[in-house]
Amino acid sequence: MHQPFYKDLVTGEYRLPWTRFHALKDYYGMVKVLEDFPSVHQTFNLVPSMMVQIAEYASGAAADPFLDCAVKPAEDLTEAEREFVLRYFFQANADHLIYRYPRYGELFNVWKSCGANPQVGRKHFSVQDLRDLQVLSQLAWFDEEFQAHDEEVIGLIAKGRDFSLQDQALMVRKEREILAAVIPAYKEFAARGQIEISTTPFYHPILPLICDSNIATVSHPWVALPNRFQYPQDALHQLKTAREFTERTFGKAPVGLWPSEGSVSDEALSLAAEAGFEWAASDNGVLARTIGQDGGPEVTYRSYLWQQKGREMRMIFRDHFLSDQVGFVYSRMGAEEAATHFLDRIRENTRDALERGADVLVPIILDGENAWEYYDHNGRPFLRELYRRISESSDLSALTVSEALKLDSPRTLDHIHPGSWINANFDIWLGAEEDNISWDYLLRAREKFDEVASQVSEQQRALAFEELMIAEGSDWNWWYGPEHISENRIEFDELYRQHLANVYRALGLVPPEELSRPILKSGIPNLNQPATHPIHPVIDGEVTSYFEWMGAGRYQPDNRSGAMHSAEPRIRGVYYGADNENLYVRLDFDDGFEFHAMELRSGEKRVPLLNNPEVQFAKNRIVEIRVPLEMVGISAQNPIYLRLEYLSSVASNLAAAGGGGVSPSTICLLVSGEA
Repeated sequence: MHQPFYKDLVTGEYRLPWTRFHALKDYYGMVKVLEDFPSVHQTFNLVPSMMVQIAEYASGAAADPFLDCAVKPAEDLTEAEREFVLRYFFQANADHLIYRYPRYGELFNVWKSCGANPQVGRKHFSVQDLRDLQVLSQLAWFDEEFQAHDEEVIGLIAKGRDFSLQDQALMVRKEREILAAVIPAYKEFAARGQIEISTTPFYHPILPLICDSNIATVSHPWVALPNRFQYPQDALHQLKTAREFTERTFGKAPVGLWPSEGSVSDEALSLAAEAGFEWAASDNGVLARTIGQDGGPEVTYRSYLWQQKGREMRMIFRDHFLSDQVGFVYSRMGAEEAATHFLDRIRENTRDALERGADVLVPIILDGENAWEYYDHNGRPFLRELYRRISESSDLSALTVSEALKLDSPRTLDHIHPGSWINANFDIWLGAEEDNISWDYLLRAREKFDEVASQVSEQQRALAFEELMIAEGSDWNWWYGPEHISENRIEFDELYRQHLANVYRALGLVPPEELSRPILKSGIPNLNQPATHPIHPVIDGEVTSYFEWMGAGRYQPDNRSGAMHSAEPRIRGVYYGADNENLYVRLDFDDGFEFHAMELRSGEKRVPLLNNPEVQFAKNRIVEIRVPLEMVGISAQNPIYLRLEYLSSVASNLAAAGGGGVSPSTICLLVSGEA
């Protein structure tokens, strides 16, 4: 489990609420559910920077403006606080967190009818509306264990609306009760031996890049590099302090390491061994590039022993496909269907080895929190069904990593390919303009620390260094660059630059002016980002995997309204890319679109995409299309254009009344012959 470090050490204030929310919704119940399945053993990876925040929330010492606005009587909220509540208290999964509670869904519909505009919303939300929003926006994140078994929480949910000040106070008390239960639950299950606790470098840095940012060129030779960042001593510090903190918290030093984002290199593994770790994990994409062959079950379903220059590390590599099925696909299935598919796939993958009488180690590793909000009831029905079947099976055992390693004979590795679990490289965190600017800012702050640290007090030096360690975390660059989008990108950018500015302030210096300006690039009406890698998406009209379109080109229309606000449904984005045989196109759109015509144009060629038997077309939550390249042709002289003609629900109503018609749109796809 992992969350960025949202606290500003200088102001003491939390800038975003996500550690608190996930501690409420996920962390307690994820381990507590094992109480009903004592034979199921698991490894939980707990990142120290997350645990520090949870402990502060549990003690009641956290200064969180989001919590303050949830606690304050609605009638006492200032205009600015009302706008803050409206802006942030609907930031939740609509299907599974908001509409699960009818009143919350009702308020969300009002918010949408206001154009998600806080200034407009203030005029439409009464004091009672705001109090209901304050309570429900918190209750929606309460753990399933409390929602199902705690009588006071059950009572609040049953009431549903028209909450009183007493209800609001009860909500706050129960919230603090849940937060206070998280870390003790892990201590309890670790003490009984049902779980193993592993950890990650303290502030979740990408260790190989902290050791030497130029290592990125090994996994991606043409990646654009920032100025070289090379501080292996920082990497070692992050490792040692993580291990020491985890030992203090749970009474036992962890032997296992999940390097942030599964990011490994020979230097990073050597430092991890020096810090006292005995095993580490990564992705089978990294394994495949290490051994020069496909990362199928025959090589993934076993352990390894990395050895180099007198140091060694046991290693496992996660089954990327099956792990992502849990993370991104099974949420769209029923619990029984998903558990059946998961276990059938394991049995199919291991059949040959089992017929030879061999035991097989199957590493399943995935995000501990973000997947579950896409599941029914936060994934608990699926987990219970899966754990029940494993408990009752005669051919499966769920073990901790250390338990499994004792039963498996490792294969030796004399090196490791440097890369992460995403495409076995580091492109998410380095290479894009925003990414590289952030690295350069970090380098300048790190060099300034070396220059003046000896001239300031120990207290100043310690604060400045801690802020540097926070800024080395991976999360800031997760949101820089073109790959990811979040409603909170602006806050992430501000908080990253604030951490760096705090380095200078702690050293008694004025922060450079550059840190007052956003790193994020804004004000570009249309973003057309060309494709960077071949893609192979599943054409089913769904986001089958979060990363299946990574490397695709992306066209982002300008959907901003002018002086008059428009509630017209929108096309939110177009993705496109290719492999050796096919061109792929994806359309993300709001509800209410009816496509009348859709075609690709290249020179004189016209390829209709609707009702074309040679084109694979799927429309569900999104549109996904596969077109054989030979039908289109790609050349520098003839770029490909996508032409759409559609009716939105609003335009359809206008057309029916004689006042509107089909809206055409043409987009140039930046696909070259090398895509």
